[in-house]
Amino acid sequence: MKHPVDVHVGKRIRHRRWIGGTTQQQLAEQVGIKFQQIQKYETGMNRVSASRLWDIAQVLGVPVSFFFEGLDMENGASEVETGDMPGDVLMDREALELLRSYYAIPEHQRRRLFDLARVLSEAA
Repeated sequence: MKHPVDVHVGKRIRHRRWIGGTTQQQLAEQVGIKFQQIQKYETGMNRVSASRLWDIAQVLGVPVSFFFEGLDMENGASEVETGDMPGDVLMDREALELLRSYYAIPEHQRRRLFDLARVLSEAA
């Protein structure tokens, strides 16, 4: 049975890997394991050891704490759905593509796009 914390950490690994445009194979090679192991981590089937999570964080350029962000400290599960946003947004390919495209935009233009999105969402 999958533990909710392992599932959450796996989703965060997948999210960060995908945003950076890194394949499972590339991440696995840089960490020194097989890509199948990355698949198991990302689905929560296998737990990520502390040392392996450290290695993955180094390769993906994030602090280890990144993988635990959004975790409900009381029951170890990811935060539930809020409003119109699904709780599993990190697994939505369209959302991830949007994030990747967003961060590819120069910062000053990205800020203007963010402001536009906020105004449009408030008007909806």
